[in-house]
Amino acid sequence: MSDEQPISDESSAALIERIRRLERASRALDPGSGRRKTLRNAVMASSERHLRKLHGQKGYVAGADQGAGVLSLPVARAGHDLADVIALYEREVVQPGAHPSAPSHLAYIPGSGLYHSALADFLAAISNKYSSIFFSSPGAARLENMMVRWVADLVGYPESALGSIVSGGSIANLTAVVTARDARDIRGGDVPRAVVYLTTQTHHCIQKSLRIAGLGEVQLRYVATDARHRMRPDALATIISDDRAHGLLPWMIVATAGSTDVGAVDPLEDIGDVAEREGCWYHVDAAYGGFFLLTAEGRRLLKGIERSHSVVLDPHKSLFMPWGAGVVIVRDGRALVESHGTSGHYMQDALRDDSEISPADLSPELTKPFRGLRIWLPLMLLGTQPFADALEEKLLLARYFRGEVAKLGFEVGPAPELSVVTYRWAPPGMPLEETNALNQRIIEGTHADGRVFLSSTMLDGRFTLRMVALSFRTHKRNIDMALRVLHEQLVRIGLVERAAAQ
Repeated sequence: MSDEQPISDESSAALIERIRRLERASRALDPGSGRRKTLRNAVMASSERHLRKLHGQKGYVAGADQGAGVLSLPVARAGHDLADVIALYEREVVQPGAHPSAPSHLAYIPGSGLYHSALADFLAAISNKYSSIFFSSPGAARLENMMVRWVADLVGYPESALGSIVSGGSIANLTAVVTARDARDIRGGDVPRAVVYLTTQTHHCIQKSLRIAGLGEVQLRYVATDARHRMRPDALATIISDDRAHGLLPWMIVATAGSTDVGAVDPLEDIGDVAEREGCWYHVDAAYGGFFLLTAEGRRLLKGIERSHSVVLDPHKSLFMPWGAGVVIVRDGRALVESHGTSGHYMQDALRDDSEISPADLSPELTKPFRGLRIWLPLMLLGTQPFADALEEKLLLARYFRGEVAKLGFEVGPAPELSVVTYRWAPPGMPLEETNALNQRIIEGTHADGRVFLSSTMLDGRFTLRMVALSFRTHKRNIDMALRVLHEQLVRIGLVERAAAQ
């Protein structure tokens, strides 16, 4: 400091004047109550327009310019008119493409955008509480940990379990993979002979997680599945035994509780027996199916999930919340801390208070939004029963759809375990290539129609159609509309007479 030149009185006055001028100019970032009301009213009016149209909203809108109009208002030194900005958002962002918040969205695994959670996100953003560090925000950190504990109890994990609320299933699975790597001491030299056991139904984020975690050279064993696309425990045991005999290192088994393609739930109890006997880390990806544990059918179907070493569940899937919330839990929480806990000198004040663990010590993330509030607020206001009822309804809707789509003449896949139904048009004797092309025409026709949004996948080389009932807004009338659209496509292509399925 002694080497610095003193500021003259004139320089000091000029500096202060400049500071004051910039302060006045920057006050636009901190609007007063009147401006806040104007902004809030415009945003709320837009949200109400969206919600009022939802039950008549198409599931998919194919826009000619695919939202390119969003580029018509560039970022500039001066802002744009509020009405113009909101109108642009509604026209170019909300309108084109898929509508996951609509009851007609029956494709993929939709996150249906619970209103209570949206309000929680608003509150979280306004308070801007930093939930990652207990010292910084003890209430927010406790709330996040409370929500993780609720999920851990739902799974059936012991008190030793710890977890984190991250952005979704991909980061949640990555967190579990890293923890499993460290807990089983998989070093660089071990990677080429370490083996991960999965199936073709395992979500591709597992392979991505392995690659990101420096495990791209591990041996991947795709275990045979049964007619329902579930991992066969007998085949798993055989492969592990054979790998050991060949000097390999069986390391991790990845079971799926609700596959994206078909909604398959692996036999978790029997796989748990194999994992325990063979000393493998047992991970369950229940991103889609996990919260069906709130139902009696889900608890029966997911029996054995409590035996896993780590598990992933996504609230933005089967808990109906907006995108951006995945929960990862590790049975022995110490392993999660050992992989992800660290600190810097600038955080020395925070380290003095260890009465509650900080979420930052349980996740790759240090900076993150206060995601726990979007889970906590609806559970506080509604309780768990409406969620359980909605999930049970989706299970029944899937069974209903499967029975009715078969009556239209479609070949149906296995009876749904959760809320995904697979089906295809398969005329006897038609070559596979032609059958695949025919089903592609059907699904493309539904997309062009747009009243419902259905999707497709490939199963053993067969182009297969999918229906997913998961939005809390989806009810029988939406399933009936999907059946009507499918029948109309069959008529359009000339596969059935109009009266045949009436």
